[in-house]
Amino acid sequence: MGTTAHQPEGISRRRLLGVAGAAGAGGLVVGAAGGAFGASLASDDTASGPALTALGATAVPFHGARQAGITTPAQARTVLMAYDLEPGADKAKTAALMRRWSDTAARLARGERPDADGQVGLDAGPSSLTVTFAFGATLFDKTGLADRRPAGLKPLPAFPGEELDPARGDGDLLVQVCADDALVCFHAVRTLQRLARGVARVRWQMNGFARSPGATARPMTHRNLMGQVDGTNNPEPDAPDFDAKIFVAPDAEPAWLRGGSYVVVRRIRMLLDDWDGLDVPAQEQVIGRKKDTGAPVTGGGEHTAADFGRRAPDGTLAIAANAHIRVSAPEFNRGATMLRRGYSYHDGFRPDGAPDAGLLFIAWQKDPLDGFVPIQQKLARGDALSPFVRHESSGLFAAPPGCAEGGYVGQALFEG
Repeated sequence: MGTTAHQPEGISRRRLLGVAGAAGAGGLVVGAAGGAFGASLASDDTASGPALTALGATAVPFHGARQAGITTPAQARTVLMAYDLEPGADKAKTAALMRRWSDTAARLARGERPDADGQVGLDAGPSSLTVTFAFGATLFDKTGLADRRPAGLKPLPAFPGEELDPARGDGDLLVQVCADDALVCFHAVRTLQRLARGVARVRWQMNGFARSPGATARPMTHRNLMGQVDGTNNPEPDAPDFDAKIFVAPDAEPAWLRGGSYVVVRRIRMLLDDWDGLDVPAQEQVIGRKKDTGAPVTGGGEHTAADFGRRAPDGTLAIAANAHIRVSAPEFNRGATMLRRGYSYHDGFRPDGAPDAGLLFIAWQKDPLDGFVPIQQKLARGDALSPFVRHESSGLFAAPPGCAEGGYVGQALFEG
């Protein structure tokens, strides 16, 4: 499923998933992404110096039935960029840009460094670089493809408590760049931005980070900026119903999106000063999990199933009715499921001294009207975590399937 790749020598599947768990907290649904493995490019040829470590040598193939960067374990860094088409950028120019972007992203994912792009990433290997492309609703009218806009690509409804900045949301094109090295990530971002000149301009950019692989003594699930173990209940790619919940069906319309996915991107600021004002037992009741281990407050370990029916000695629910894990659980949302692949961000401090920090919420799903929308409506109405977060930007995009060598992402849309 997803891209074809091989597990690098000396790095177990458990370690990869453990150190690269995705952030997700509330409105922010807690979860960790799992999926494809990178291929080690470490060389035994030491004539030009020592071989790269596994971290730098790991490559995730760009080409494949599905785009990399969806089921790929979350890398240490991400840059999300939305672009708007320039006036006069028609279907042909946009298709040509997607071909240039796809060809270049494939080279960058192999660790190649285009000569014209300076030496920013010259010393590093591919570092698990992935580049993922998706289209916003406005792209289709601008390129004369309104009849090919998928039904699921509708504006998200307004949710209570939002404080959205339109200038930092939506866009014609979304580019998600992820890597385990910040310079490799920047180099890819800069290269793609140069290639877009004259066709598309940057609308907004958001930078995120996760725990670096190998930063902990043993494989551990990521913690978010609230200090919560965050990445426990994401759907597993090897689950029987995973594809049906995350990827667009093979017989769906429009045909160009078959095997692709929808992604919701939201910037969610955490009110960390308010959160830190709660003692640990109160924080655990808000989430429904122990802060130190990530286990449900009903007992066991991190991956023990929560006992939603258990009662405390006073007769109240042990996991409160508005606890985050109860409100967001698939069993209380008609089975609605998303693959969360979020990142933390910190953009300095606000005038009042509070951190401008939180979660870049990135959620992949087959149908946002069946996935994100009903879950977020429920969270906005009755999640104990809601008073401690603010949704500040939002976007919905449709990601085409991957492409074979010689093709480009979105080719079936522009040439079909």
